[in-house]
Amino acid sequence: MIDILLKLLGNGTWAGIAAIGFSIIFNVPKRTLTPIFFLAFCGTFTKFLAMNVGFGIIISSFFGAIVVGCLTLYVARHFYTPPLIVSIPGVIPMVPGIFIYNFILGLFNLGSGNISDDPKIGNFIFFTTNNGLKAFFIVMGLAIGVAIPMLLTRKESIRGIEHHKSLGSNKKKHLKKQIQ
Repeated sequence: MIDILLKLLGNGTWAGIAAIGFSIIFNVPKRTLTPIFFLAFCGTFTKFLAMNVGFGIIISSFFGAIVVGCLTLYVARHFYTPPLIVSIPGVIPMVPGIFIYNFILGLFNLGSGNISDDPKIGNFIFFTTNNGLKAFFIVMGLAIGVAIPMLLTRKESIRGIEHHKSLGSNKKKHLKKQIQ
């Protein structure tokens, strides 16, 4: 039990460090580095906890992204920063690099014709397709998981925002008429 907890804490810590590195490369405000570490830690901790409980990597990544998305709402308000500034670096460590790498490597090998005479080409195609589909669904789960909390808690629709912008200086008058 302690071994699993230490492994989860280690994975979360390394994910937080990776998220900070990514954030520094893309020049996020310094005040957001600590919350970005916290978001990446919590998301990765949740992902690996779900995997240890028995969920697959796709669903576990989705759960981790939902945790990042929910915590982003608080962090963005508290640190006065756009949600994307803290949420995207928080999920970057959960991007499935090894699956993407194996998929691209398999595509190159298939395209080069080096394995066309191999009797196990069916297994190789299965391996390549499996890695590509896993990578695709994990990335989709990350994107949807981060977006859902933000979309569900949005107070105003995009159409309403565009409508208010089009009103310009008559905005206050229009809002008073709606209230009355």
